[in-house]
Amino acid sequence: MSQLVAQRYPSVPELLLRARQLAALRPDLGALRQIGVSRAGRPLHLLSVGRAPRAVLVVAGAHANEPTGGSTLLHLAERTLRDPRLRADTSWHFLLCADPDGASLHRTPAPRTLLDYHRNFFRPAGPEQPEWSPSVLPPHRLPPETRALTGVIDELRPYLQVSLHGTDLGGSWVQLTEDIPGLAEPFAKSAAELHIPVETGASDAAGWPVSGPGVHVLPGPEVGAAYPSLPEDARLTTWHHAHRYGGRTAIVEVPMWASDLVADPAAHPAPGPAMRALARRLRRDGRLVDEILGEALPRLADADGPLLRAARWALALAPGLADDWGRLPPADTTMAYIGSVDAFGRRVPLRAAAMLLRVLVEADDRAAPRLDRLVTRWSEAFAERFRARWVPLEHQVEHQSRTTVAAACHARVGLG
Repeated sequence: MSQLVAQRYPSVPELLLRARQLAALRPDLGALRQIGVSRAGRPLHLLSVGRAPRAVLVVAGAHANEPTGGSTLLHLAERTLRDPRLRADTSWHFLLCADPDGASLHRTPAPRTLLDYHRNFFRPAGPEQPEWSPSVLPPHRLPPETRALTGVIDELRPYLQVSLHGTDLGGSWVQLTEDIPGLAEPFAKSAAELHIPVETGASDAAGWPVSGPGVHVLPGPEVGAAYPSLPEDARLTTWHHAHRYGGRTAIVEVPMWASDLVADPAAHPAPGPAMRALARRLRRDGRLVDEILGEALPRLADADGPLLRAARWALALAPGLADDWGRLPPADTTMAYIGSVDAFGRRVPLRAAAMLLRVLVEADDRAAPRLDRLVTRWSEAFAERFRARWVPLEHQVEHQSRTTVAAACHARVGLG
């Protein structure tokens, strides 16, 4: 594994430099090209390896705060160049970063703690996320990053798209837009070998059928959302765009910090009361941040910058989400699911607070020290409650790479 991958998360310019080097190593097999630009004019690049018409598309950087994918993408590109078996009947295509504007605002080259991670946190509002925007925006308002991604899918018609995602603290899981039989076994084996817990009750996939521990399959339209207040619908995202060509998408999640609390399949002794308690905490924490925002907002000159838009969008999710948790039966009753929801409920206000804090610090606002104490306390409590342990970057990358290759191999079965 390269030194760049093994030691820290690369920036987008570093990704591009390494991609150029890889393409130059084997110009007969590799090619690097620009496939679009971001809203701010930053280029989006695609690295291709192999010439076979059957294609796999790998997407990194769809969420700015999930940096592992860039390192995994480099590792996969190197591996496909080295191993002729992987490209015998498949070409591989790597979108280096789906959201370079977001990546420029979230900086985590080598976080030491969860607090370090949140000090420079950024995750765009939902309508500005390239994969999710089609689920909340009409076609004529889609950002250019989304149009570039769907354009590549239209061109390549991949039998498999893999979107490399990550979580700050928890376990690893896979979401599939259509089942890939046989994937669960190599996924679980890899996680066990690398000491990464499998998040068997991932709140991101609440209510989804499973084809194996931690492998969740998108339900059909007849199944309602587990959290009706959330605006996004996975069936309308770019994940589903590959289906028009007979393809499917695998979303591979890997944690930066691991916690065994999200991997316990035992039944929770009181899931309903636990969910209602988590709902109350979410309402309370959201109000705390909202009060600071309301007090500081008249003093802020840039009331519509990306950090503040994202903070306000995250805060707006909290009341409806708390209502869902408080009034609906739990989508799952395991310890793992309640643990995953607990983590989700901590993230929403903490991320909003972290992004608002950056705005307040930049403005030298008098509310910044109070919010800084809140971000510090919540980050430390999150890590302590979940007994967070760092997953070495090389293990994050290796697990995501293995799962991607396994998904490609198993999805190819039956294609002829």
